[in-house]
Amino acid sequence: MPCYSNSLTNQLMSNISNPMNVKETILADLVTAMKAKDSKRLQVLRSLKAKLLEKEIEQRSGGKAELTNEEALTVLTKAAKQRKESIDQYSSGNRFDLVEIEKIELEIIESYLPAPMSNEEILKLIDIQITNVGATGMQDIGKVMGPIMGELKGKADGSIVNRLVKERLGS
Repeated sequence: MPCYSNSLTNQLMSNISNPMNVKETILADLVTAMKAKDSKRLQVLRSLKAKLLEKEIEQRSGGKAELTNEEALTVLTKAAKQRKESIDQYSSGNRFDLVEIEKIELEIIESYLPAPMSNEEILKLIDIQITNVGATGMQDIGKVMGPIMGELKGKADGSIVNRLVKERLGS
């Protein structure tokens, strides 16, 4: 696991809490990582920058497209999910050297994502949605899941939300 100096860590953490959008934060941290010669962080940030640029190019229509913060977070969430899947695959293949690399990369990516919601917070939103749509059983799962996932996008893992909704509707 890489060991960052306190000043570098503080600078990187201050960028995360700064009101800049995610893309600007990543670009600023990319420069910081270059100056600090932090090759692992630099590699991950370059990868994220490429993914963000790819998404911008995909959205262009006759001019310049700028990603919203939400779209950038979607790109980061997808990258984090890919790392998690890789960790599972490498673990099942007994490639623990690659598991460690993916965990470090995942940690870096997750530092740019908002903190995930707790199960209690998710359950409160689920209960509100169940009440709003008048859901009574599993047949109403679509009425509950659709709006909830739109609201929780990037804030909670879909599989966890799905499990919690099923628990609520199943009882």
